[in-house]
Amino acid sequence: MITAGELIRKKGSDIWVIQRDETVYDAMKLMAEKDAGALLVMDEDKIAGIVSERDCVRKLDIVDRSSRETRVVDIMTEKVMYVEGNQPLEEVMALMINKNIRHMPVMDGTTLLGVISIRDVLKEVIAQQKFLITQLEHYIRG
Repeated sequence: MITAGELIRKKGSDIWVIQRDETVYDAMKLMAEKDAGALLVMDEDKIAGIVSERDCVRKLDIVDRSSRETRVVDIMTEKVMYVEGNQPLEEVMALMINKNIRHMPVMDGTTLLGVISIRDVLKEVIAQQKFLITQLEHYIRG
């Protein structure tokens, strides 16, 4: 089975980031431009958090504030779970499903390789399973 790092190499390693002091409006605008569901929040070279479309929608209503006045730091998730590049995709998928995580940074030690979504993971797992089924069917037919 493919690893998280191999999936990053296959899908691309573009990483969309925003600074913690930028507005939620800026974050939503960048997500729309890049067709991304989440952005990493950076504090210099370190991951300070992650902000998703879901955070923007849910947390702005809760604090009853405007996206143009609210800073990303006010709604971001600070404790960011990540996976290592050498972790098998099945393990990554189980973690994402069990923890209800839609976007996950992939690290190689302290180096950020990229971000994968549950959609990326599921697409790859399904493709691998289809390939395996096809191979088994060919084997059975002889």
